Amino acid sequence: MKQRGRLTDIFYPLLIAVLIGALAGLGAVFLRWLIQAIISVLQTAGNFFSDISGEPHWLWRLLLPALGGMLIGPVIAFWAPEIRGPGVPEVMEALTLKGGHIRHRVTLIKTGATAMLIAAGASVGREGPIVQIGASIGSTVMQLLKLDRDKRRMAVACGAAAGIAATFQAPMAGTLFAVEILLLDLEAAYLSNIVIAAVTGNLVSRYCWEGAAVFHIPHFVMQQPAELLLYLAMGLTCGFLSLVLMAVVFGLPRLYETYRLPPWLTPALGGLVVGSLGLLCPQVLGLGYSTINEALGNKLSLPLAATLVLAKILATGFSIGSGMSGGIFAPSLFVGAMTGAVFGHIAHLIWPSIGDSTAYFSLIGMGSMVSGTTLAPITAIMTIFELTYNYEVILPLMVACIPSLLVVKVLHGYSVYETNLLRRGINIVRGHDVNRLRSMVVKNYMCRDLQVLQSDMPLCHVGELMEQSNFPHFVVVDTQGELTGVLTLRDLRSMLTRSERFADTTTAAALMQQKVVTVTEEDDLETAFHLFAGNEFSFLPVVARHNPRSVVGYLKKSDLVAAYDQQILKERILQPLSWVCPIKKR
Repeated sequence: MKQRGRLTDIFYPLLIAVLIGALAGLGAVFLRWLIQAIISVLQTAGNFFSDISGEPHWLWRLLLPALGGMLIGPVIAFWAPEIRGPGVPEVMEALTLKGGHIRHRVTLIKTGATAMLIAAGASVGREGPIVQIGASIGSTVMQLLKLDRDKRRMAVACGAAAGIAATFQAPMAGTLFAVEILLLDLEAAYLSNIVIAAVTGNLVSRYCWEGAAVFHIPHFVMQQPAELLLYLAMGLTCGFLSLVLMAVVFGLPRLYETYRLPPWLTPALGGLVVGSLGLLCPQVLGLGYSTINEALGNKLSLPLAATLVLAKILATGFSIGSGMSGGIFAPSLFVGAMTGAVFGHIAHLIWPSIGDSTAYFSLIGMGSMVSGTTLAPITAIMTIFELTYNYEVILPLMVACIPSLLVVKVLHGYSVYETNLLRRGINIVRGHDVNRLRSMVVKNYMCRDLQVLQSDMPLCHVGELMEQSNFPHFVVVDTQGELTGVLTLRDLRSMLTRSERFADTTTAAALMQQKVVTVTEEDDLETAFHLFAGNEFSFLPVVARHNPRSVVGYLKKSDLVAAYDQQILKERILQPLSWVCPIKKR
């Protein structure tokens, strides 16, 4: 019986990972099918975004992105604001602050909104939305199974990994995406489940798409070691372009806020600008995968590739910056491929003997740009490697991806996803367990057994209470019961040797500390942690959220440390053993 229970503990989470991976893979397949279905309705002249011949009237091309923004804008503004933007930051927020909880309707609304905008020509990607869709599926499955928030975090990561794996048919890239970008404080017990989910999502996509590749990848060959110098220069360039892309994406919302434009209207205005850019460069509309394949096939000229770099950055900025639903992963691949094509032409001018190598540089540029925008170089390297399955590509990728990462790290310090969260006041710390403190609320860990003194209480009575109390600190209140200060044993120490006569005439108000640092009962423990770290406090009075003078309890530093330790112990030791038989709290 004990052996069977142990096997159940092992296989039950793996079965859940398989289920989530399959559903997330189907979600990725459905999104891809839906985009093509809407395009076939809107574009009757074939592949409109990349084939100029036979295209519809120019006015239709100009207004179509704006019409898409007009349809989706009210949905985003009034119904589901969390589908705005790339989608990955919302998943990171859900993992670190909400225990993996994502609303059920996100899956359906995100799918429809992203498909409509991409089909209409918005310069956004489907990878970020697929991550959010897969994560939402994982969260929904865990809520239906009524499992706790710790397991929901793992399920969300499984869904996200399966979505990326299904998109690129790259299970290792999907796994690393979840580990390197989403789970900043990875638990080793999660890794096997994430791998299973990613492999399952990959198998589902391969079955449904019959192994159809997203990109037509050339066989990579590095003909001379000196090319690494150009790859290094390209990596530095992609790092600066990543900063430019982020500046445009996050600078435009400030422009909308300056003119106080309503949020439901900004996607339509952004779509109008994107449509105008599409008149000049139709390749920047939509996903741009066909143009990337042209770069990988040595079919782009130097002037066109250079123009598309700038045009795509502007189109992406006005799409995502206006509040549209869509990812930044595909635009990063596009800008990287065009930048690589530019450097490929430069390489041909320097070394005519190497032939037309724009395809090779475009391939490395894709990984370099993704590394700069996401600050996830391992994910970028493995994504390109799984597209080529050529070990010779690893060294150039490392030479290009790491400099791109360093440029963004030194000059900015945050990825595009973290920058999105920072604009909303959310600072997620990479690789540290401090994120756990943000999900822990003060009211759940404070002590409600208050040690209260009246401000007019004589010192002799204060000494008696201090002698009877187990705590070396008191909260001092006035006649209305409102906080006026705190009194500790340290404050009394200088008075204990004074004369009895002086002690009898002294009150608590004369000795207390009037400048009191407090926290509200709704604050998280990270806020309290920083207050303790910046001051020599042993406790903090806890006040009501709507009345900063009404004391409801106090939080001790020792209780905060104990709560943190218990949380770590719970997640790292107890939780992997409680999939089937959760440990009940006494």
